[in-house]
Amino acid sequence: MYVIETNNLSKTYGKHRGIIDVNIAVKKGEIFGFIGPNGAGKSTTIKTLLNFIYPTSGGGTILGKDIVKESMEIKKHIGYVPSEVKYYENVKVLDLINYAASFYPESNKEDIEDIIKELDIEKNKTMGELSLGNKKKVAIAQAIIGKPKVLILDEPTNGLDPIMQNKLFSILLKEKAKGTTIFLSSHNLVEVQNLCDRVCVIKEGRIVDTLNIKESNERLGVKVTLKGEGINEEKILSMCYKVINKEENKYCFIYRNNVDKLIKELSTYTIDNLLIEEESLEDTFLNYYKKEGNK
Repeated sequence: MYVIETNNLSKTYGKHRGIIDVNIAVKKGEIFGFIGPNGAGKSTTIKTLLNFIYPTSGGGTILGKDIVKESMEIKKHIGYVPSEVKYYENVKVLDLINYAASFYPESNKEDIEDIIKELDIEKNKTMGELSLGNKKKVAIAQAIIGKPKVLILDEPTNGLDPIMQNKLFSILLKEKAKGTTIFLSSHNLVEVQNLCDRVCVIKEGRIVDTLNIKESNERLGVKVTLKGEGINEEKILSMCYKVINKEENKYCFIYRNNVDKLIKELSTYTIDNLLIEEESLEDTFLNYYKKEGNK
């Protein structure tokens, strides 16, 4: 049984597209990335999973329970961080956190204090006194204090500075070690590559690919950027796995073959500039974004 599973989950807004036949299957204890361009359907999928909006057709389960019929029971075991956090501004931070903790019998004062300390939360201020990033930290604390079986995070690093982002990553890895399943929507492609076990790509409301990060990393080659005169374009392009960019006398491409063979071929040309670096999955992810922009 998958912890999160959907079956042709769809949501339309009249004539406007939402999500179409979304099929995802998230395993217990994994960090599952969910990426795509703005407007691709990430937040719509999450809101439908959480029964904040009703599906037009299809359905899904979380922890084996129907996302519509058993939503109340599901929410007892879920921690959720929305992409945009909004609170009553005159509420004191500590009061808000304690109120959230009151819904979860497993939460305790010691754990709450540890989370507040780890996230460097200004607990004695009111929500109206906090910046966007500090409000997001409160939302993260609320999501994990109940010791959830599933964490659903929609762009959780938005508003966080780099140091706090790293702290969040550390917290998520600790939660994973406890067996928590984490569904992570993000625009940060490096974050997704370094943190997730698998990544699902959504574009124009449809799932277009699901990647196993470890297996994908093992298949990576090198990214080559070169510029020079008299380069045999046909020969260079025949060697490429994928062309990223091509201009006059300048090429950027992915190469997935014997590097010694590549060097010997390039040595026959006059090269003005050459950069060879490890291929990143970010290049693969960006390719989906570029296709979206060039439709």
